[in-house]
Amino acid sequence: MRVLLAEDNELNAEIATEIFEEEGMEVYWAHDGQEAVDMFESSEPLYYDAVLMDVRMPRMNGYEATRAIRASAHADAANIPILAMSANAFSSDVAESRRAGMNNHLSKPINVPQVMAALAEALAAAGKPFPRLPAS
Repeated sequence: MRVLLAEDNELNAEIATEIFEEEGMEVYWAHDGQEAVDMFESSEPLYYDAVLMDVRMPRMNGYEATRAIRASAHADAANIPILAMSANAFSSDVAESRRAGMNNHLSKPINVPQVMAALAEALAAAGKPFPRLPAS
């Protein structure tokens, strides 16, 4: 399973990458929202299985990046699961994530079983099988 991780904080990105690699995922790190959009748009169809999107990032925040991905001409733009991963967990933050086009809003710190369950749900909704059973 390939995930695009949009995270501007290097330490958070390293921790998330290690956690998700332990779950058997290939993690591709975008340092901000603009880089995430660029990586997504330059990818082959079906290359990424999901996007894990931080909300607060420089150049382009996670909401803007999600809107740009959803508006993209890329074949996967409408269906790729995009999950917000944010320290902001108020109901208004969750609602804004949904309005931007994200499939779910998960709170940091990373809760691996919660992320794996949200990924499985989002992939199923997109008509994609979950590539493996969660290890956690």
